Amino acid sequence: MKRSCAASASSAAYTLEGIHDRTDGRDRLVRIDEQAAGPVLNRLRRAQGQLAGVIAMIEEGRDCRDVVTQLAAVSRALDRAGFKILASGMRQCLAGDGDSPMTPEQMEKLFLTLA
Repeated sequence: MKRSCAASASSAAYTLEGIHDRTDGRDRLVRIDEQAAGPVLNRLRRAQGQLAGVIAMIEEGRDCRDVVTQLAAVSRALDRAGFKILASGMRQCLAGDGDSPMTPEQMEKLFLTLA
């Protein structure tokens, strides 16, 4: 059975619960599965701590190379969290029964927003 969704990718909004899409008046939801939620939250908490460290480094007047190195680590942690969320959504869209909340094209567009 071919899976599709009438909503456009540009109307998708991210939340901790998943990806909402309300273009057609219905609340379609791609939930982050329980297996992915733990690692995603861990990555986000780690990034939050790293970002607090970057702010402290700037306030202390630390060397720009050190600051940029830590900022790059924060960026990678956020990217990995985003990719994990998208992987969860892709599994739902490709493996579930019934209409998918998003088309493959919409998932691709969301994926590319992290690139």
